[in-house]
Amino acid sequence: MKQRDLVVIGAGPAGMAAAAQAAELGLSVTVLDEQHRAGGQIYRDVDRVAPLRGGILGKDYTDGAILTAGLRHDAIEHISGAVVWAIEDGFDVSYTRDGRGAQIAAKQLLLATGALERPMPLPGWTLPGVMTAGAGQILLKQSGVLARNAVLVGCGPLLYLIAAQMVRAGTSPTALIETQTPRNMIRAAPHIGGALRGWPYLLKGLGLLAAIIRARVPRFTGATDITITGQERADAVTFTTRGRTHTIGCDTVMLHHGVVPNTQAARSLGVTHSWSAQQDCFVPDLDDWGQGSVAGVFIAGDGGGIGGAKAAEFSGRLSALKVAEDLGSLTRSERDRQAAPLRSARFRELAARPFLDASYPPCAEALAPTDSTVVCRCEEVTAGDIRAYAKLGCIGPNQAKAFGRAGMGPCQGRYCGTTVTALLAAANNQTPDETGYYRIRPPLKPVTLGELAAMDDTAPEAAE
Repeated sequence: MKQRDLVVIGAGPAGMAAAAQAAELGLSVTVLDEQHRAGGQIYRDVDRVAPLRGGILGKDYTDGAILTAGLRHDAIEHISGAVVWAIEDGFDVSYTRDGRGAQIAAKQLLLATGALERPMPLPGWTLPGVMTAGAGQILLKQSGVLARNAVLVGCGPLLYLIAAQMVRAGTSPTALIETQTPRNMIRAAPHIGGALRGWPYLLKGLGLLAAIIRARVPRFTGATDITITGQERADAVTFTTRGRTHTIGCDTVMLHHGVVPNTQAARSLGVTHSWSAQQDCFVPDLDDWGQGSVAGVFIAGDGGGIGGAKAAEFSGRLSALKVAEDLGSLTRSERDRQAAPLRSARFRELAARPFLDASYPPCAEALAPTDSTVVCRCEEVTAGDIRAYAKLGCIGPNQAKAFGRAGMGPCQGRYCGTTVTALLAAANNQTPDETGYYRIRPPLKPVTLGELAAMDDTAPEAAE
């Protein structure tokens, strides 16, 4: 089995930056990524798409080409289309690519698995025509496809970004239905100092809002009682705001109320996680270099806590410096010298985060769905089912699997995990930490017997 100094899982901003930094310091690096082209979600397919739709997607997107260029280093092996399904003791990484399995060994491991959109279980969210806002953005980035007559529902800066991109593309959203309230802004006031230090974020946000207002896109804030209606597919969104009920007809509904770290790979390795009250999700317990509770395992980017693309880049570089020191390629004093400006830059990027988190909290109705609302889409388990399990003595998500298969479908709990934890915690009067999360075991992603039978000791040829 081939061994590399550092194996990076994920080719988003954190993974690409870490790989480039480690390679510059003389380490051998392999980057495994599910996508066929580097960039992750934020810079998805940037090398191909930037010349085609860079004006619509904006400079924050096209800047990703700087990071993808860093992967073209002689010491970096970039294996695209690689689905990692197991990481065993000693950091033997198993993955599949082009219909066959392969393994690679790592002296140190960096997880740059990014974030997942927070599930937004509302009545009607399983109807055809309903998708996450991130999925709508993928269609735009990868294929140049935009949904017409689309309503955006939820809260957060990403909602404004996607709305502004739709405006630039000439297909403005029909409406923005937002769940944040003036009270949220008041609660965010103590964090205004950090927001001012992170003034570039505020300036970008104001620019996005200005574009939406100029396009005369209707905006509704403080929305409650949100229901997506339709028989064969979604055809309208009904909601209440300021004491009035509204119904807006549409063909597509895009949901978004934040993102949460993708913790599956880290949990499979036994890295400890704790509940973040600030971001309403579990985050891994990391030191200043991004190293978790398992020696040799580093987590960089949004997988270690939501901070955005630029903060992810700096986090990846910091982790790579520590890996280089651990493997003897860098002295401690030189590590600290190179880390100082990265830490300062990362601090500036994260300065506005507490303000944003407080201003745009997750939609309360989606965190505590009605009993009839499906929360585990794979197994069609409702919120009422989960509450009923609690009455029967179920105290945690792992028990919930036995009671009703929640979290046992193809997504393996990625999209229902936080909701199930929140429902059980509330029903049992426990904290999320006391309630816990699903126990993650390999395979992390589906793998076929044919792929296992075609397992090779050596890694497939790296992507060009």
